[in-house]
Amino acid sequence: MKKRVLFCFFLLFLLVGLAACGEKSQEDVLKALDEKVQKMSGYKAEAKMTLQTGTEPQVYEIEIWHKSPSYYRVNLKNAERDQHQMILRNDEGVFVLTPALNKSFRFQSDWPQNSSQVYLYESLVKDILADSKAMFKATKDHYVFQTKTNYENKKMLPKQEIMLSKKDLSPVKVTVMDVDLNPLLTVEFAKVEWNANFDDNAFDVNKNMTRAQLDDANLATKEANQQAVPVMYPLYQLDGVELAEEKEFVTENGKRIIMTFTGEKSFTLVQEKAHALPTMSVSTSVSGEPVDLGFAVGALTEQSLTWSYKGVDFILASNDLTKEEMISIARSVQGKVVK
Repeated sequence: MKKRVLFCFFLLFLLVGLAACGEKSQEDVLKALDEKVQKMSGYKAEAKMTLQTGTEPQVYEIEIWHKSPSYYRVNLKNAERDQHQMILRNDEGVFVLTPALNKSFRFQSDWPQNSSQVYLYESLVKDILADSKAMFKATKDHYVFQTKTNYENKKMLPKQEIMLSKKDLSPVKVTVMDVDLNPLLTVEFAKVEWNANFDDNAFDVNKNMTRAQLDDANLATKEANQQAVPVMYPLYQLDGVELAEEKEFVTENGKRIIMTFTGEKSFTLVQEKAHALPTMSVSTSVSGEPVDLGFAVGALTEQSLTWSYKGVDFILASNDLTKEEMISIARSVQGKVVK
């Protein structure tokens, strides 16, 4: 009888030990993530991004290419194909392309190293490794981390939950949350190809512009022929700040709308129909940093934020707003509002 009991205890101990050996600890996963990023030659990924900051969820398709160590191509499209932009990084710098307008802007920037990037794998891993207080849990198929973020507006978006596949540590889902842990931005990865091969011109500005314009021939015509500027208002509100004046001017391209908001955090918002260039001979140099607004890529400086959306150019200027506040206001300028 004693032998049988001892044998049962031994068997139970063995099973528990085997189970423990099969589950990686947080430290094991961190080490594996660091090694994966160090060894990979690059990847191609496809994802769907949902932005919750407007009146209705905005859904975008993202295609990500990365060739180690510093080549990037991020293709951002609206699900309804009425907005398309691309971020490129090569030896010449960082570029933001708007194919429908035949425009290319060049930044002297450290992007994407200067802040968190929700759709770049190595940026997500960097955030995980940098947060010594990151929360960790393992489910049946996934490893899940909750970490601090390093976004330009990290006070508004301080937390993110990163879900990784147990199989190969590939990204599955990223949820970026506000201070109350409400999800504002979600990226769901549909496909990841590790150590992918790239053509010689995969990250060339002119080649990508031409390719994108062929794909978006109908979109280019639609935006170029757009007659009316849809007046859009920011939904994000600051205490004590209100729309004091709205003026309309006639320009060569149509209308220019200038809104003046007054209060302790005063600012001006300008919008007008974007002018499509006949040819793209050279990229325009832009001051500031490229910043991802979710639906568009803008140029952020200490006192201004500019971006294009649905064939309209926007300029947000202020001496009072912080960078975080400018980004939050810009993210909310997505639709018509009855005043």
